[in-house]
Amino acid sequence: MDSIKRYLKFVMPYKKIIFFTILIGLLKFGIPLLTPLILAYVIDDIILAEGIPTSERVSTLFWLLGIAIAAFLVIRPPVEYYRQYFAQWTGSKVLYDIRDQLFSHIQKLSLRFYSNRKAGEIISRVIHDVEQTKNFVITGLMNIWLDMFTILIVLVIMLTMNAWLTLVAIALFPLYVISIKYFYSRLRMLTRVRSQALAEVQGHLHERVQGMSVIRSFALEEYEQKQFDRRNSHFLNKAIDHTKWNAKTFAVVNTITDIAPLIVILAAGYFVLTAGLQVGEMVAFVAYMERLYNPLRRLINSSTTLTQSIASMDRVFEFVDEKYDIEDQKGAVPVKNAQGSVYFDHVSFQYSDENEWVLNDINLDVRPGETVALVGMSGGGKSTLVSLIPRFYDVTHGRILLDGRDIREYQVRSLRDNIGMVLQDNILFSDSVRLNILMGNPEASEEEVIRAAKAANAHDFILNLPDGYDTEVGERGVKLSGGQKQRIAIARVFLKNPPLLIFDEATSALDLESEHLIQEAMQELAKDRTTFIVAHRLSTITHSDRIVVIENGKVIESGSHHELIQKKGAYQKLFNVQQLS
Repeated sequence: MDSIKRYLKFVMPYKKIIFFTILIGLLKFGIPLLTPLILAYVIDDIILAEGIPTSERVSTLFWLLGIAIAAFLVIRPPVEYYRQYFAQWTGSKVLYDIRDQLFSHIQKLSLRFYSNRKAGEIISRVIHDVEQTKNFVITGLMNIWLDMFTILIVLVIMLTMNAWLTLVAIALFPLYVISIKYFYSRLRMLTRVRSQALAEVQGHLHERVQGMSVIRSFALEEYEQKQFDRRNSHFLNKAIDHTKWNAKTFAVVNTITDIAPLIVILAAGYFVLTAGLQVGEMVAFVAYMERLYNPLRRLINSSTTLTQSIASMDRVFEFVDEKYDIEDQKGAVPVKNAQGSVYFDHVSFQYSDENEWVLNDINLDVRPGETVALVGMSGGGKSTLVSLIPRFYDVTHGRILLDGRDIREYQVRSLRDNIGMVLQDNILFSDSVRLNILMGNPEASEEEVIRAAKAANAHDFILNLPDGYDTEVGERGVKLSGGQKQRIAIARVFLKNPPLLIFDEATSALDLESEHLIQEAMQELAKDRTTFIVAHRLSTITHSDRIVVIENGKVIESGSHHELIQKKGAYQKLFNVQQLS
């Protein structure tokens, strides 16, 4: 059980609290075990007692039960409260620790991983599967021990009362072991399959909720309903398979627990009639059968719960074991005082062994402070090339040097700290404008935030928003226009103040007015910084120090706007086509 061993590492910091909770639970479960003994005494020594006056027996009955009730009222409530509180507190703390580590893990996984996974499936593992493991703490590490302790104490009491009846009571125990071994191995597998089917539903739903505008605009409601029904039906089938097997398990196990007390009643009645067993002892013994078989039933329920928890553990740790594509190599150093010299040395790249080459033998030497525009037809590899600089992916062959050193020799976080990016579709989080700008530098002052917004030509429109800088922008910035989102993204980079800049199609989807404002902000931002611009509209990059034309993953032309026009090659053709358009 590798998953259990790994899970216990999260539990160990709370072992003292768990032990204390079990001790409290022993009181909670132990006190009611006195009830059958009290019942036997009341029947044999009070109700059926001969030669004792009725008034004395009534007085004894009231005193005995009064003391018992008082003890229960004083001891049981606080015991029950603290047992429940500490059990739930411990379970919640363990889940907090696991989710905390999972979020750290999520942030380290590469973009290659996310390109092959649905966000909803990842969320399902972090939320649903982790939540399912909570029962392992409460049930597996606490309740099971308490139930086993209860069974042990009951057996000891029953043995002191009548050894033969005790042997009759436990005669069916072997059937429990056989039933559990047979049923629960498959139940774990069915639980994992059901969880995966649920994750697929959540993944599909998450995508469709994000893309609801597309569904509405293409009137795809009926089609999407069928798509969802297909996945929902798949989950339903797996859930029913799980339910069928679970029902079979309970049918067999509960039949055993129902038959066992009847067999004991038969044997006890026989001993009363033939062997002189007292009526009170028989009643107490039958009452202890409930105390014996109720924990057994709970253990069976716990087995189901634990099976589901362990299956969820398997899925959680399967996710934890996802490898990082991008990691600091041994001896990696931080980037210090970056000058901004970037050299692509025979760089080739493919997304996986099965894919075609996206970049082929790229050689490009970029000087500190130079602005380089990358142009060409869509799918040529421009965006892929700039994504290699912050190591969103690592080169397949060749190397990229920053200030003369292979970027793989730098600490990844330090490298990215020195790079500012503005993309075509910048992600804004559903926080205020201020917090979205502060992502460039969370420690920045209010004055620095406003200065960055002004530099990005964003300050004026921000002040016109309902709550100014405190305006909530909605998920992915849905409440803002494309141009407004881009200007906030640029303000974020101004606040970061990095030596290297990457603009990837930053103005391609904007109207002319927004493009003009953003173009101004970009040129201001690019001053004295090494800047890469991936552009579709060639009119926006004519000012660049150098323009590099990339086609089918290769550099086919390089030079200034004027030089490339004079060459009358691929760049001139692209430029003329756009001018005609």
